[in-house]
Amino acid sequence: MKRFALFILSIICLNSFGQKASESWKDVSYADDSQAYHTLDIYLPEVEKPSYPVVIAVYGSAWFSNDLKGSVMQSVGNPLLEAGFAVIAPNHRSSADARFPAQINDVKAVVRFIKANAKKYKIDDSFIGITGFSSGGHLSALTGTSGGVQQITVGSASVNIEGDVGPNTSFGSDVDAVVDWFGPTDFTVMDSCGCQMAHNPANSPESSLIGGAIQENKDMCALANPITYVDVNDPPFLILHGDKDPLVPHCNSEMLFEALQKAGVQAQFVLVPDGGHGPGLFQEKYYKMMIDFFNKVIESEN
Repeated sequence: MKRFALFILSIICLNSFGQKASESWKDVSYADDSQAYHTLDIYLPEVEKPSYPVVIAVYGSAWFSNDLKGSVMQSVGNPLLEAGFAVIAPNHRSSADARFPAQINDVKAVVRFIKANAKKYKIDDSFIGITGFSSGGHLSALTGTSGGVQQITVGSASVNIEGDVGPNTSFGSDVDAVVDWFGPTDFTVMDSCGCQMAHNPANSPESSLIGGAIQENKDMCALANPITYVDVNDPPFLILHGDKDPLVPHCNSEMLFEALQKAGVQAQFVLVPDGGHGPGLFQEKYYKMMIDFFNKVIESEN
């Protein structure tokens, strides 16, 4: 897994934006416990307003890290902040802390926290977007497609997708728009799609997430797959993926896009020429595409 860690570090170091916030809150607990993996940071734009539309930005780590929330600002977070969005950067449990669905339970608790505390942090919760890269893209996409889902069973496997993390369980965890940067979807086809990294072994990121080799646990893979939950009520999606991604094959994003289209969900898929796992995608052109997408969704809802 050393190779994957180096790729993640290269993503984090691609940009070095200075954080330009009028206000910020660090290490806020969204679960009312003392765990660092249940904390988030809140950033408000320099331009002061009574309230701001908000985007949750989820870091990528192959689900191996529980404390990289600061790093996400160095990629997708700061462009959003500079464009006038409040940005929420959360931690979540790693696969070493707990198996799936702990990670999506945490992200959904973040959404509920925002809704419960919007006024306190000058957030306009009439628009909540979510974005993330790699494993953060997976969690963002899954948040978007699984709104309203509680307990679900596929074959012999059953999970509670919503979970009960934190004190705000009376609020919903649905979001208004998703930007997914090269997130995994169907773990079981990643190797057969053409990938430089092996995902089938029992120590792969995906196998570590679900608690067993993915080809021997296909029901759990289906429960972790955002495509499983796609329906017509899902929010608009923008999906970006490099055509030379060595870690997550772009077929995964194509499959999600096709499922969204089939269900009648507004979706756009951008296959970035010569794009890798971050390199080639994290640049002004694609940040602008993300920002324009979120703004267009806001305009369509007003």
